[in-house]
Amino acid sequence: MIGSMTRQKIAITLPEEQVTAARRAVADGRADSVSAYIAQALARRDADEELAESIAEIYAETGSPTEEERAWARQALGIES
Repeated sequence: MIGSMTRQKIAITLPEEQVTAARRAVADGRADSVSAYIAQALARRDADEELAESIAEIYAETGSPTEEERAWARQALGIES
């Protein structure tokens, strides 16, 4: 996905904690570089927004789930609160 994209170098300012987290991810082998870590985070954000749009479209067509349906879904997913 990201590997085939044209890349452009930019400068950004981040909170120190986020820079530390990105560098830790690189040191732990969870990302190839700080740039790759940030690119992954942005790709995840794009996917989250796309999912939210899809859910909004479904709700527009079918209506929001009832509390009973939500409870069933939480139980089925094992995330009962």
